[in-house]
Amino acid sequence: MEYHDIVVIGGGPAGLAAAVSAYDAGCRDVLVIERDERLGGILNQCIHNGFGLHTFKEELTGPEYAERYIRKAEERSIEYRLRTIVADVSPEREILYVNRDEGAVRMKAGAIVLAMGCRERPRGALGIPGYRPAGIYTAGTAQRLMNIEGYMVGREVVILGSGDIGLIMARRMTLEGAKVKVVAELMPYSGGLKRNIVQCLDDYGIPLRLSHTVTKIHGKRRVEGVTISEVGPDRRPVPGTEEFYSCDTLLLSCGLIPENELSKQVGIILSRVTGGPEVDDSLETSAEGVFACGNVLHVHDLVDFVSEEAERAGRNAAAFAAEGGKTRGGVLQVTPENGVTYTVPQKIRTDAAEKVTLRFRVNGVYRDRCVAVRSSGAEIKRVKRRIMAPGEMEELILTGEDLARCAGGITVGLED
Repeated sequence: MEYHDIVVIGGGPAGLAAAVSAYDAGCRDVLVIERDERLGGILNQCIHNGFGLHTFKEELTGPEYAERYIRKAEERSIEYRLRTIVADVSPEREILYVNRDEGAVRMKAGAIVLAMGCRERPRGALGIPGYRPAGIYTAGTAQRLMNIEGYMVGREVVILGSGDIGLIMARRMTLEGAKVKVVAELMPYSGGLKRNIVQCLDDYGIPLRLSHTVTKIHGKRRVEGVTISEVGPDRRPVPGTEEFYSCDTLLLSCGLIPENELSKQVGIILSRVTGGPEVDDSLETSAEGVFACGNVLHVHDLVDFVSEEAERAGRNAAAFAAEGGKTRGGVLQVTPENGVTYTVPQKIRTDAAEKVTLRFRVNGVYRDRCVAVRSSGAEIKRVKRRIMAPGEMEELILTGEDLARCAGGITVGLED
């Protein structure tokens, strides 16, 4: 059976950063498996700028950012296989993949890094009444059709959901001559970055209707319009608030779902909040020797943070493969509370490194609050934040001294 020290599943920004990091940590037998025809993942269709400010200290487009990491991988002669689909992964780290040239192939890995990314929530998961006419796309599909295939998907557009891809597509379609009539958001706050709201909506005079959703799609062969209604605190439409917008296209930007079908096959414990694996501070999942990073772990706001996280996963996978695994020590459970939706990692090893980076999101818009870390009731760390919102991922660093003071489980919550 073919063997590799490390197999990275996914050749997007997370997979490439993990592979490069594993190589630089001393592992020379790294294989990247990618289902698309080229490396780079979703970045290949993100032709707008704004990437790389943290990682490369300059502003790049998505393809430029991807090319930097592709070049790093090629400079290190890291092996990769394109147009290859991983069909099965076992708890013993055996992988079955399929491609046109080799057929079905089984291999064994010393360590595995899961970096499959995420997918968009489709219309079927939203329960919008109406027929199924042409002209309904997820925002990412519309982005690919326009930026890679060269098709104009519509001229009069309504966007449901204010995720970052939806906001960016509002600007993209406006620049191509379409009229974006409104962006409707179910929640009372936007799910995207503040800078995208300003640069993609405000700068182009595109209205954002918070606490609104599409309640009906009109048209049989092609979308002819949509009805948008206000929703109450229970997120149900309020009778009498219906508004009709004529349009020929509806874009859906209603959230991203981590691609964890393979994780389920391995038997990895998944978080009910993030949809991704539960991991410790080394980004190792509940399956020994299987690590996760990027949007398959939890949906990020910036690709720079994806790369940073993936580099950590790659280093730790390389250490695991070199040591052949080792006995796990104790762990401290990290529990979100008081406005914190989730944290990654969910566990911290008692023999953790000198510092641990906790990433988390909040469940609403908060101003002038403190993030408090406690263990057995005792305050370990307190950091004041001027403003926090669900669309922005937050970060907190626990030092070795902080961890040494933890006597039991850790809670992370917001306090006045």
